[in-house]
Amino acid sequence: MSDILPFLKSLISVSGVSGHEVPVANLIKQKWTPLVNELTQSKLGSLHGLKAGSLKKSIRPSVMIATHMDAIGLMVYRIVDEFLYVTNIGGIDARVLPGTPVIVHASTGEDLYGVVAMPPANLLPDGEGSGVIALKYLLVDTGLTPNEIAKKVRVGDRVSFGTEPVEMSGGCVSGHTLDNRASVAALTICLEELQSKSHVWDVWAVASVQEEVTLGGAETSAFQLRPTIAVAVDMTFGKGRGSSGYQTFGIGKGVTLGISPSIHPFLYKRFKEVAERVEIPVHDDMMPEYSSTDADAMQLVAEGIPTMVLSIPQRYMHTPVELVAMKDIQRAGRLLAEFIASLEADFIERIVWD
Repeated sequence: MSDILPFLKSLISVSGVSGHEVPVANLIKQKWTPLVNELTQSKLGSLHGLKAGSLKKSIRPSVMIATHMDAIGLMVYRIVDEFLYVTNIGGIDARVLPGTPVIVHASTGEDLYGVVAMPPANLLPDGEGSGVIALKYLLVDTGLTPNEIAKKVRVGDRVSFGTEPVEMSGGCVSGHTLDNRASVAALTICLEELQSKSHVWDVWAVASVQEEVTLGGAETSAFQLRPTIAVAVDMTFGKGRGSSGYQTFGIGKGVTLGISPSIHPFLYKRFKEVAERVEIPVHDDMMPEYSSTDADAMQLVAEGIPTMVLSIPQRYMHTPVELVAMKDIQRAGRLLAEFIASLEADFIERIVWD
């Protein structure tokens, strides 16, 4: 079995805020190049890796596996003396931010280390100093002087989490942007498995941009590549204290298969059959409206693309200390490879709505 942990730790040690994905894209390019037949980049910056199928046709059916490489983050919107005020890029809960190490990606090209600070309660407006402090009152302190900040930082500069990856007990890892770098790692495992597996379909391995803000990377990549079917690989909510019920899933207990208006039931059925055959534990993930993944965009491209969602459970979604079980990442990668290998040449002709 592939030891994907070193690669995953490298992925969650770099930035890649939505719209600024170059640092993580460079790592993925290096890892995927020997695993695919060709590697290209879309006009928006998404990575497209083609693993060619064996079917003897000039135009083969293709499956697009979309794993977004962008991350939530912050943006500087005001500078007062040496302090930076920030707003969110993507969904961020202000409760987790005070005391968080961050990196300011300055306009000069420098990375400036800082920390998110919370002003004393008595310095905040009446009624704002108790309970959760709103994001608009939090600030980033880099330790630089006002003159140094004026020379280096501009409004609009991005800020990413600066927490280091940590190997936890029980085979888990914690760090920032596991949503969705863990899925990039799973897709990498899939590509490694396909080196020794026969598959007749072409495979488009996609690391998409801007999922956290627009879904634009996967949507434009699907339009460019026009896959026969598509699979979004993302994260779902792991069980923890105060989070139980049908919307959460045990860490290390297996991956989830989405059930949603964005998901084609025939693809769900095939994933379920393959998982049972290779004895990979899976759980049904109910998404009664939007799936809140790249699948929502991909299924609507052109005349419509039959789409599926495969998810990996994680705790502490959209925080600097997300947590996931490594064996679930391994399971997701293997299930993707087995699904791809199961696709018959005429699979698309069998798709029905029964």
